[in-house]
Amino acid sequence: MSTNKVQSNLYREKREWLTVIFQMQYSVIPSIIFRVIFCGLFGFIISILYYLNFPVTLPIKNSIVPSLVLGLLLVFRTNTAYERFWQGRQLWGNIVNIVRNFARQIWVTVEENNQADREEKEEIIRLLVAFAIASKLHLRCQKINLELQGYMPKKWYEKIKKMNHPPIHIAFLIGDYLQNQYKRGCVNPYQLTALFQLLDKMVEALTSCEGILKTPIPLAYSIHLRQLLLIYCLLLPFQIVNQFYFWTGLVVAIISFTVLGIEEIALEIENPFGYDPNDLPLDSICTTMHHNIEDLITLTPCVRYWKSKPVNYEKHPF
Repeated sequence: MSTNKVQSNLYREKREWLTVIFQMQYSVIPSIIFRVIFCGLFGFIISILYYLNFPVTLPIKNSIVPSLVLGLLLVFRTNTAYERFWQGRQLWGNIVNIVRNFARQIWVTVEENNQADREEKEEIIRLLVAFAIASKLHLRCQKINLELQGYMPKKWYEKIKKMNHPPIHIAFLIGDYLQNQYKRGCVNPYQLTALFQLLDKMVEALTSCEGILKTPIPLAYSIHLRQLLLIYCLLLPFQIVNQFYFWTGLVVAIISFTVLGIEEIALEIENPFGYDPNDLPLDSICTTMHHNIEDLITLTPCVRYWKSKPVNYEKHPF
């Protein structure tokens, strides 16, 4: 998604309030609609039984404590899921920053002696985007596909396809390049250390993303919360039927829409790296990095100018 499109979406969200209310895209309504209908129909059946004088009422006061407990569980569930979502977004923001700084430092600090050096440097800088794309596929449990083919030579691509952890192999290729440049005298020890620190941070960000992916919400907690939601929605019509009569089904549907929707939102965002409508836009983030790198490659580092023309240190004392 382009920057203009994101800004346009934000504008619509702020201004076109009614349009957002009835928007189905990114909504959880398609995921919960059948459960909501079921609860509403169940409430309507209870209202019919009440009309036929069946004893189907329960005291409202008995529902106060269960409602409070359920509300606390939903809040905790949503907050936990959003924390995972926001942590994932911060980590991918770090990856974007690291890739930009890493590419800039490689492009500026690594000296070029000939055209082959420049082409090799371009390959390595594009590998930074390849690392991000491979990380995206890895977090989505997908195999390497043609999306990576344009970012590296064919022999590297074929090798990476056979790896169990493609991003780590790409990080190895980048590190190997940096070490070779140091041996050739194209970077000094301080520059090499700074570049390796960026490489380490990039791998650390991926490892933290894997921590989110491989540490799901405990299954027992999810099971228990859903059991409570079902019990609450099915007991609700017994508690309100003597007040709402034939409106009971509609009221139950609205309340079940609220509580089931909150739980479904938490379910969608607890793994922020997938394909759910509300997951992180990793494709867009990788596209942004691609554009940044391609723009950078069009620039001419001053190091080549310095190598071709001696510097007068009296005029440039640094």
